[in-house]
Amino acid sequence: MSTAVIDGATKVAIVYYSGTGNIHRLATAAAEAAEADGARVRLRRVPEYVNEPLAPEFTEWTAAWAEHAAAVAHLPTATVDDLDWAEVVLWGSPGRFGLIAAPLKHFIDQAWPLHARRGLVNKVMSSFTSTGSPHGGQESTILSLNNVFYHWGAVIVPPGTADDIQLAPSNGNPYGVSSVSGPKAVAGRLAENVTDDNLAAIAYQTRRAVEIATRLRLGLAVGASR
Repeated sequence: MSTAVIDGATKVAIVYYSGTGNIHRLATAAAEAAEADGARVRLRRVPEYVNEPLAPEFTEWTAAWAEHAAAVAHLPTATVDDLDWAEVVLWGSPGRFGLIAAPLKHFIDQAWPLHARRGLVNKVMSSFTSTGSPHGGQESTILSLNNVFYHWGAVIVPPGTADDIQLAPSNGNPYGVSSVSGPKAVAGRLAENVTDDNLAAIAYQTRRAVEIATRLRLGLAVGASR
């Protein structure tokens, strides 16, 4: 039974940056899972904040980057209003030397006024990532996002290992779903290394975040009425 039945439809924003499509594929799966759980969903991409590719000398990667950018150009971009609206925010970023990608960091910086008026307190946050190798900084990328959530006073909900899907060979990161994109990105073959188990895991992580947020909202409402 959908947890959204408890107290109306929970509002979920999936905010992500994707360079060559891996995070985009996970984010889309998260949105589908949230909608199936009865939530109201905003799927929002964070765009590049520069016009040039990250590494033009890597021609295959650049071609894949350009292909993905063209494929998602019609999708709505994230705004701080999406964070204000949401009760749950799932964040997706590729790992960049163990940190989140610069476009997502740039977007987070814009949330300072909302944070200053405590507009992010008690919102449920959860994160996912993709890196080129199994030990390419997946944990530290997610933890760098968690550091932001601590400042905001948000409630961090990790997937943990509370579901068997987390024990699948291509999963296993209890901090947040993490796919392995491989060392190269090739145009015409975007996100091909995101496994079915990765997609099932992000669906589980999303449902868990929605459930906790829904129950938290109900609990806070009961507490306020006493």
